[in-house]
Amino acid sequence: MLKRLLIILSILALGLLLYSVFVEDIFSPPLSPKDTAEISLNDLTLKVEYNRPSKRDREIFGALVPFDKVWRTGANEATTFETNQKLIIDGIPLNKGKYTIWTVPMQENWKVMFNSKQYDWGVNEKMEPMWDPNYDALEIEVPTQELEETVEKFTIAFDNKTGRLKLTMAWDNTLIEVPIEVKAQQ
Repeated sequence: MLKRLLIILSILALGLLLYSVFVEDIFSPPLSPKDTAEISLNDLTLKVEYNRPSKRDREIFGALVPFDKVWRTGANEATTFETNQKLIIDGIPLNKGKYTIWTVPMQENWKVMFNSKQYDWGVNEKMEPMWDPNYDALEIEVPTQELEETVEKFTIAFDNKTGRLKLTMAWDNTLIEVPIEVKAQQ
């Protein structure tokens, strides 16, 4: 009896392993891997956690990511932004804390929203953004810039090359820059 049970359990384990390898493809890299963008300047620490979808020969803005609709700004989980100090984002104050970032890509500009609600995932079962505008801490609009070279994977980074800190987002041939200043302590 015990021998028979061990044989059945071994067959089940082998079946699960084969399913995982050949059907779920568990050993291939994820299509939208997780990434983190961080910067520390003096006492300021900023961190963005997001997932990086790839272009993979697809038309991105205006197609895969529709114009004039809220986008989860990446793939999978909602993108998060964390600051340990009060900031000024394009002239608007943002308290220290953790936010989710949502965007509305448009042809000439993008809306960027910092939302105080934390979401388990970026979209619901109908693939609609889970964003709730009632929790927006701020909303700004920034111009798009056309890039000469294609960015294959969606990329979020901090740029402080000129001494003016910016949160950048780039994918395909589009770049946006969100200006960031540290709120002076009073």
